[in-house]
Amino acid sequence: MELDFAFFAFAIPAVIFAGISKAGFGSGAAFAAAPLMALVVEPALALGIMLPLLMMIDATVLRPFWGRWDLRGSWLVIAGGLPGVALGATLYQYASPDMFRILIGSIAIAFVAWQLLQAWRKRRLIRAPIGVLGGLVTGVTAGFGSFISHAGGPPVAVYLLSRGFDKTTYQASSVLIFWAINIFKAVPYTFLGLFTWETLRADLYLAPFTLIGVYIGVKAHWIVPERLFFSITYVLLTLTGSKLLWDGLT
Repeated sequence: MELDFAFFAFAIPAVIFAGISKAGFGSGAAFAAAPLMALVVEPALALGIMLPLLMMIDATVLRPFWGRWDLRGSWLVIAGGLPGVALGATLYQYASPDMFRILIGSIAIAFVAWQLLQAWRKRRLIRAPIGVLGGLVTGVTAGFGSFISHAGGPPVAVYLLSRGFDKTTYQASSVLIFWAINIFKAVPYTFLGLFTWETLRADLYLAPFTLIGVYIGVKAHWIVPERLFFSITYVLLTLTGSKLLWDGLT
């Protein structure tokens, strides 16, 4: 892996978007970081680079949203997240780089389709709160998707939206959930060799840009409407997801 101009041209916008999204808008654009980086480095390296940065974002963002989460619902998802991470770790041992490109690209496009459906239904995708079993299943799905491509946001968003929270409770609950899931992921990522000296060196260069994104995201949470921000993100995800699918299939 070369830390050249092409790498930083993709990586810097990716981590800024990740910081803004996780700090202010419930992790939506954080998903764009792995597909973006996977355009210029191997997917496994992209995952290894992003996890320490995502964990740094989690630790930084906990404080401004401290205590504003729905604790019971969040812990249900967290409890399901551990077996979901284990499932992702199991799949990783049998997957080729092209399989991961296809998985990440497919999830990216599915996420955009899910968001469009949500908007078409006027943000009432699920009309009744998801119960205890649904919360646990959400956690398994989120843990799996988060492990293979840092893409656990969609199932968690569906679950939290079904609870009818205001935007701050929604955001705080999302922060708490992924703070725990990302900690779960760190151990198998280490044993699977996703962390290297190269990925850690890249993290050192990218950390300041990530924190810039966090600062913007926390401020933006209170003042910026989400529609324009996520419209840009949907376009980004569609393009990167399509490119990764093409690369993986060909």
